[in-house]
Amino acid sequence: MPTERQQVSTQMDVSFFEAFQLPFMMRAFLTVAVLAVAAGVVGLGISFREMEFVSDGLVHAVFPGLVIGAMIGGTAGLLPGALGAALVAALVFTLLDRRGGAGSDAAIAVGLTGLFSLGIVLVSKQQGFVAQLQDLLFGHLLTVTEDQLWQILVVAILAIAVMLLTGRAQLFRAFDPVGFEAAGFKILRTDLALAAATALLVVAGVQALGVLMVVALLTVPMAVARLVTKKIAWLVPIAVLVPLVAGTFGLWLSFVWSVEYEVSVSPGALVVLLLVALYLVAVVFRLLVVRRGRVGSVHLDKLDEQETAGLA
Repeated sequence: MPTERQQVSTQMDVSFFEAFQLPFMMRAFLTVAVLAVAAGVVGLGISFREMEFVSDGLVHAVFPGLVIGAMIGGTAGLLPGALGAALVAALVFTLLDRRGGAGSDAAIAVGLTGLFSLGIVLVSKQQGFVAQLQDLLFGHLLTVTEDQLWQILVVAILAIAVMLLTGRAQLFRAFDPVGFEAAGFKILRTDLALAAATALLVVAGVQALGVLMVVALLTVPMAVARLVTKKIAWLVPIAVLVPLVAGTFGLWLSFVWSVEYEVSVSPGALVVLLLVALYLVAVVFRLLVVRRGRVGSVHLDKLDEQETAGLA
């Protein structure tokens, strides 16, 4: 029986809005929307605490959990395996990060490479491991099932809930760690909450985008937001909008190229490339703003000098 995508392949003229009315495209779009909201909320804590490297370690640590879960329970075992590995890794990496210094970074680096290699070894023992490896690394955004969408939604809501419940503490911890401790707050509890939220976001995103692609979801949207604005109130909305735009057009491009030109392109990879493109645009925008500010400052200085000379 032909799949949804095969049924559509004969329809060469499908508009943008018609494409997203197709069931598999709508599920993919909803997946992107859910992950965009979660990435915007959790990414604020990751960016302010400069935990990009730790989040990268969490992503790689999830990989053997995915493989073990798939080996034991098939597709149904992916979520429990990833969740277990992510939470254990979150605890370990948080404790290592609290040590500070180059030693903790080296330990996290060793951990992420070792766990990732373990996942490769485990998946290589399975039949058809190349196809399985590709799905785990690069995801399958266009083939997300309704059950997987609900799983992603539940896990993403848990990640957002953790951040909302600890949001004030996370900001206080990020901007004034000494004052945070002096005020009697529990540093370890707050750090574990952020690590757990990050781990949950990783678990939510890895099923659709894959291990390698979810790293961009954790870091790029908030990086773009911080380049575009300095107002805290605008950071999360912009960080949500960025992956939503990249995801929408990434899905559309992969659909058009697949249906009209019969070119198979990974939608997850396209989404990440568009995220990177938006980041580069934000960098150029920031440079232009800084340059204009410097030119304006020089112009005002010259006016001040002329006025001072005139008064003299």
